Amino acid sequence: MSITRIQPGPRMSKAVVHGGLVYTSGHVNATAPDVTGQTLHILEAIDALLRDAGSDKSHLISATIWLADIATFDQMNAVWEAWIDPANPPTRATVQSILANPAYKVEIAVVAAVIA
Repeated sequence: MSITRIQPGPRMSKAVVHGGLVYTSGHVNATAPDVTGQTLHILEAIDALLRDAGSDKSHLISATIWLADIATFDQMNAVWEAWIDPANPPTRATVQSILANPAYKVEIAVVAAVIA
């Protein structure tokens, strides 16, 4: 079974396709000052990666979301709920965590099925 690495770098790939599944790395964005803007930018990047991998958000299987401050849960959820395919919501875990850079407010990783 082949493994396809999307946007590989020295430390990690942005996504990996294997066994009919797309695994994304944790995505962050520090260009927006708040969790709402960062979530929007991250989900746009995930859309592009899923497209490159032959998938889309309607094929999400699971998502993991890390928030620097759990008090921003509702703001992140407002963007998330507007983005996901309501007919095909994935499983999801959301936790508060210390992220790698204080500018990061949210980090998101997803797993999706490749469109057959």
